[in-house]
Amino acid sequence: MNEPVTAPAAAHPAAQAPAPPREVPEGQGAVDSLPGGLEAGLEAVLMVIDEPISAGHLAGVFEVGEERVTAALEKLRAQYDGGDTPRGFELRELAGGWRIFSRREFAPFVSRFVIDGQTARLTQAALETLAVIAYRQPVSRGRIAAIRGVNVDSVVRTLLTRGLIHEAPDDGESGATLYQTTSYFLERLGLGSISELPRISPHLPGVGDIDDYDVDSPWQSANHETT
Repeated sequence: MNEPVTAPAAAHPAAQAPAPPREVPEGQGAVDSLPGGLEAGLEAVLMVIDEPISAGHLAGVFEVGEERVTAALEKLRAQYDGGDTPRGFELRELAGGWRIFSRREFAPFVSRFVIDGQTARLTQAALETLAVIAYRQPVSRGRIAAIRGVNVDSVVRTLLTRGLIHEAPDDGESGATLYQTTSYFLERLGLGSISELPRISPHLPGVGDIDDYDVDSPWQSANHETT
């Protein structure tokens, strides 16, 4: 009697050899195979970040050279600034990175939109304290309080919570905690560095002789030793 003929079993999908990886030309990354390539990929990331991102970080994300990323960012900025169709946004380099912002010309409308839904804005006291820290950083609470003439503990806590200031590295000379502004502060003002702040510090009250009253700062102890 003839034995029944059995069809050979199909290979299980898991047993099949994986497809070889696509070869990427030298100097290119996987993003180059997508519509728009690197420039479109950069736009996709820039649309979701909440703080400036460096070209080096982006180069790592897309696995391409940093110089190529910088060139692509510059090209995008030129397109946004000089294209045939005016854009309501621009690409800026500040605070050590890149980010898309709304254009300054539309600031009144953007501010109206934001402020209408903003329930917790900084008080005048917080703004004054932030100005003192920005122009005298790193600065202790004692120095801030001496300049403003009031207790600033609660205001400093508010600024810390908002991410506008943070504790400065310990200078090793004083037990006082020193404060300085953050990169988020620069971002909110549209500045690349503290050096771009307007030169108004001489107009802050008490700046000229503040060391005479700041008993917990490293500068005060140094002044006492030399007198």
